[in-house]
Amino acid sequence: MKQEDTSRHLDAYAPAQIALLVEQGGVAKVHLAPLQTITLGVLAGAFIAFGAMFYTLTITGSDLGFGPSRLLGGIAFSLGLILVLVGGAELFTGNNLIVMAWADRKVTTRQLLRNWVIVYLTNFVGALGAAALFYLAGALDLSGGEVGQTAARIAETKLNLDFSTAFFRGILCNTLVCLAVWLSFAARTVSGKILAIIFPISGFVALGFEHSVANMYLIPIGMLAEGSGIDLAALLANLLPVTLGNIIGGSGLVALTYWLVYLRRPPTKSR
Repeated sequence: MKQEDTSRHLDAYAPAQIALLVEQGGVAKVHLAPLQTITLGVLAGAFIAFGAMFYTLTITGSDLGFGPSRLLGGIAFSLGLILVLVGGAELFTGNNLIVMAWADRKVTTRQLLRNWVIVYLTNFVGALGAAALFYLAGALDLSGGEVGQTAARIAETKLNLDFSTAFFRGILCNTLVCLAVWLSFAARTVSGKILAIIFPISGFVALGFEHSVANMYLIPIGMLAEGSGIDLAALLANLLPVTLGNIIGGSGLVALTYWLVYLRRPPTKSR
């Protein structure tokens, strides 16, 4: 009997249960004290930067071939979301799931937008701060400066994307990121959460999709690697379409879809 209870406790949460947990989490997020939200937002930006730096290092000098190198780099990048979800932080792209609570009228539009704005800006601060620290620590000089060259190429590729391409890559990216968050809610153990995170995140990285918070780090560090300083206008030109795409992918294709399936109350029939 005890063995059966233990097995049941380790079973993953069913999708309908995940929907409730995500909704409850969204309500909790909008009611965090401002200092908590700000601090956790800065941490999330830095955590994603750690994953992005690990990705940059991992693909530098790789002779595995295009696909395998991107896959390995994506697994390394997963460090960022693992730190966010297991360690605890507020990430803008993951917080797009708050839309589930908003659609269920448990969060107001003002509360939703307030959380998004604060978290987005503090993610930006954390990512830029991490970029500055990595630069000052000489991380770009690793492997005889090859890491810096990789960082510069990554930034150049992102800055050369047209609006439409960046937008649609943003949609696809945050669909996978929010699915990673969703799947992590299914797990009851830390190891289960990590496994749930790795494949969606490594998938979006390997496929070249665009993550706004990651770009808050990857583009500035690439600019610093070139020795040109940070061109804020060029950075924002990338972040605008990517951010819009991220919102549609996370809020629309994941949050609203699952709300419609599991949380929407059928209209009452009039008598």
